[in-house]
Amino acid sequence: MAEEENVEYGCEHYKRKCKLVTPCCDKVYTCRFCHDEKEEHTLNRKNVDEIMCSVCETKQPVQQNCSNCGILFGQYFCGKCKLIDDEDKKQYHCEGCGICRVGGRDKFFHCQTCDMCLPKKLENQHRCVEKMSRTNCPICLEDIHTSRIPSHIPSCGHLIHRTCFNSFIHRGHYACPVCQRSMMPMESYWRILDEEIASTPMPVEYQNFFVTILCNDCHQFSEVPMHPLGAKCQNAPCGSYNTCRSGGPVNRPVVREQTPNSE
Repeated sequence: MAEEENVEYGCEHYKRKCKLVTPCCDKVYTCRFCHDEKEEHTLNRKNVDEIMCSVCETKQPVQQNCSNCGILFGQYFCGKCKLIDDEDKKQYHCEGCGICRVGGRDKFFHCQTCDMCLPKKLENQHRCVEKMSRTNCPICLEDIHTSRIPSHIPSCGHLIHRTCFNSFIHRGHYACPVCQRSMMPMESYWRILDEEIASTPMPVEYQNFFVTILCNDCHQFSEVPMHPLGAKCQNAPCGSYNTCRSGGPVNRPVVREQTPNSE
């Protein structure tokens, strides 16, 4: 047994002493991710009814201990998800999500509207989006609900893989790819644009041109002077530069008062 304990079992995704016998192609893989990387179809692990012991290679129904050699396949076992893991990740099964989650049941709650588990600190303090996890990540287009990659929840409520979000921001994007709303506080950047626009006046022939804009943050229209560096929302207290042009340019010449001619 001491020799067996020194043997590395499992794969890069899960540490376990068993493998899945896949019903879709009748092959043996350590986990569904290993299967999906090799095959041209995906494996629904809930359809798995048979596993193979990695120690004695006995095939058997899904269970936590080997029916032949008695070895423990993994410390965590979920018969509903057919999930076996020998690493402590604070796993728990959520009936609402229909899958196992990690991080500890005491640190999360299930939002019925969003249809997913969220950190306790967001309870009654987040924007609900109907079944928001049942969509794909808007950046990589991969599944979010069953993904092992943590998700980021911007203020608009549209879920994005955390790795995708960090990469997106690093490339200079700040607006949600779904609704175009700013995903982080932008006030300091708006002040920089204020200063740049104030120090870069338009040529005289364009100083009377105005454009109509729609703000992606407050969803209000306003008319602003045309400027290539940006168009600032005029609706207080917004002041966002996250806007798009909806009309114009329109030339509005300044009307100067005329003095009466003397005879």
